[in-house]
Amino acid sequence: MPIHDWTRVKPGIYHHFHGRWIFSMADALNVGGLPKGFYALAEQMTRTFGPDVLTLERPGVEQPHANGTAQNGSPGPGTQTLTHARPKARFEAKETRIPLPKGQRKLAIRHSSDHRLVALIELVSPGNKASTHAFKSFVEKACGVLEAGLHLLVIDPFPPGKRDPNGVHAAVWHLATRKPFTLPSDKPLTLASYVAGEELTTFVNTVAVGDPLPDMALFLDADTYVNVPLEATYQTAWQTFPAEWREVITGT
Repeated sequence: MPIHDWTRVKPGIYHHFHGRWIFSMADALNVGGLPKGFYALAEQMTRTFGPDVLTLERPGVEQPHANGTAQNGSPGPGTQTLTHARPKARFEAKETRIPLPKGQRKLAIRHSSDHRLVALIELVSPGNKASTHAFKSFVEKACGVLEAGLHLLVIDPFPPGKRDPNGVHAAVWHLATRKPFTLPSDKPLTLASYVAGEELTTFVNTVAVGDPLPDMALFLDADTYVNVPLEATYQTAWQTFPAEWREVITGT
């Protein structure tokens, strides 16, 4: 199923699909997508940041090593490693992360369960681009997540606008590394996986309306990742979306 043109409907209509897709991703991660000891929660609020999906690690459970194997030497279920298989991406880059400007409020990200937060998924909404303040806040918080050592997956199903002429990833990457990113004109929707650390690594895929969605890596540590099935979860959310609005979005 191709990704659709969500600019055809108002933000409130998209918000319903946004929620369905978020829960579909969390379900996929919890049913075989994550190795033992990890779990995902959808639309969970933290102290200063409200990401769409949190990936947490339960204490006291044997975890995979960075090479993708558990402590007893068996493979970590659902995981892959950069050592053995790099994520499929149109663009890959690694740069030194630039600390956020002095005086900028740092993110204190905690969860009420006291389980360790390791990664976040952010599904961009029109509200994130609705004003200069909203967009600047989104980009700064994304960089704050990375500075806090948390891995991040950003999914942007909306084309670039005046505040993000090269897409959301370009703005995040520039603030985090001071390096540019040029969005290809033929594929204006961006999907970006980030590996947090003093050296920041990103794996970026770009798609256009009408393209199938690729799986995207969600990192659990600097080497280990799982693939989030974006296409399958998008289809699950689309199947229950109201038929009246499906007709508007598809132009039928």
